Amino acid sequence: MKIQFTKMHGAGNDFVMIDDRNEEIPWADHFLMAALAARRTGIGCEGIILLQKSDKADFRMRFLNPDGAEADMCGNGARCAAAFARKIGACGKALTMETRCGLVDAEIKDRGLVCVWLPEPTQRRYGIEITADGETVCGDFINTGVPHFVVPVENLSQVDVQRLGRKIRLHQEFAPEGTNVDFVSLRTPNRLSMRTYERGVEAESGACGTGAAACAVVAVEQHNFSLPAKIKTTTGYDLEIDGDWRRRKCTGLTLTGPVCLVYRGEIDLANADLGGAIID
Repeated sequence: MKIQFTKMHGAGNDFVMIDDRNEEIPWADHFLMAALAARRTGIGCEGIILLQKSDKADFRMRFLNPDGAEADMCGNGARCAAAFARKIGACGKALTMETRCGLVDAEIKDRGLVCVWLPEPTQRRYGIEITADGETVCGDFINTGVPHFVVPVENLSQVDVQRLGRKIRLHQEFAPEGTNVDFVSLRTPNRLSMRTYERGVEAESGACGTGAAACAVVAVEQHNFSLPAKIKTTTGYDLEIDGDWRRRKCTGLTLTGPVCLVYRGEIDLANADLGGAIID
């Protein structure tokens, strides 16, 4: 079966976008989806996004990690989904999408920017201390659509994200689901830099929208920062987190950043090694 796809990235977070409004894609086949996402033998991405029909919103965003497993939410993925849906005529500039963690509103802005309203932060657990790979690590846990453990550090460039991030991601403190891990440098009252070890990707990601939100909430609620906050990602792009301050908590969070269409192509799912991609 040949399918059309679009490669996009949101602040360096790259995704394979597929129009599945006819619901023909075998997305529940985790092995096939993982092969599609593979960097060397497939298309290569940090997530597969299927745009499907919804009776609750303009469309449904079904998000699959590179291992083929479905995830609840992806902030930068939602921004790309909004731009992709607009391009194929599935919605207007203001839209609502259905996700596994609820309805998400979005707006297509000027200059290639897309804004999404994120789920309300939950499960705050501040001041957690764990031992990972022989190191004592202090951080804060929060769920901004998916779970994040935020670790403030002095020098981001010296952090072994792959080694330490994986140890924390699999730590018993966050069992059984595990967690994403964000290492953050608190720079000025409204600027941060971050690197993320992403659950499901099982590696450092180019950017993480829900992670940027987690870092911003921790910075505001625990370190006297203020909104809006600018977060510099690993790929060098800026993401902006804004929202309201109510009863000493952040609420009504928005994530705004750039979205870019990289290329379009066709791939034959019948090829076992998925080596049949044709780039347009």
